[in-house]
Amino acid sequence: MRQNETSETKLNWQKIGSGPNLILLHGWGMNGAVWQQTAERLSHHFCVHIVDLPGFGFSYQAGFSSMDELVQPLLDEAPQQAIWLGWSLGGLVTTHVALHAPERINGLITVASSPCFAEQKPWRGIQPKVLSAFTTQLMDDFHLTIERFIALQAMGSPSARQDLKTLKQAVLSRPSPNPQALLAGLTLLANLDYREYLTTIQAPTLRLYGRLDGLVPIQVERDMAALMPNSQSYVFSQSSHAPFMTEPDEFCQQVTEFARLHSM
Repeated sequence: MRQNETSETKLNWQKIGSGPNLILLHGWGMNGAVWQQTAERLSHHFCVHIVDLPGFGFSYQAGFSSMDELVQPLLDEAPQQAIWLGWSLGGLVTTHVALHAPERINGLITVASSPCFAEQKPWRGIQPKVLSAFTTQLMDDFHLTIERFIALQAMGSPSARQDLKTLKQAVLSRPSPNPQALLAGLTLLANLDYREYLTTIQAPTLRLYGRLDGLVPIQVERDMAALMPNSQSYVFSQSSHAPFMTEPDEFCQQVTEFARLHSM
């Protein structure tokens, strides 16, 4: 994949393939390299745009302190209209775009994501003490914290060892994340709650989940069906938090079928 280089851009973008625009957003602590195999498959049908979010990968020099500050550079540089796909924290980002810039989205795909990552009983999610511990650990050793988070994402999958290896290789292939962006991202995961706004989203929506996910419990899929009754969902039976790595063929098929239908 060739990197698009412009003198003005602050974010690192890659583009591969031709056809309708499809934007891929990575999760917390990661970078665009996690999408390499997925993008190559999807490029047979779409013009795939992969970005390193502010503070991550080759965009490590950029930063943000709020979701608005994270999203605005994306909107400034992204195609005017596209299918937006976001994994984990990236799913929160795409949801924000769907809420605040609906004219830019032809379709919304969230992957192993939630409108509220923190547990708020009866809503299932990451326990606040776990998020708090990550924040504390981040101050002490952010490399170790990222490594632990990657391990959590792969845990439970039959291919956990390979998933963990692939995720680590992707992260290490690009510059280390900006510690400020890591902390800001954790704060978003801990505090954002978009549940009450979901009914206003007009974009066709596909929600993808891993049955074995320890970060976004499968109960979220059922609860989301009530919050977004017009959305579609699919559960990958053998996957945890990274279904695009564990079940790549099925993942690309689900994305392709949905995106083809809503890319015009």
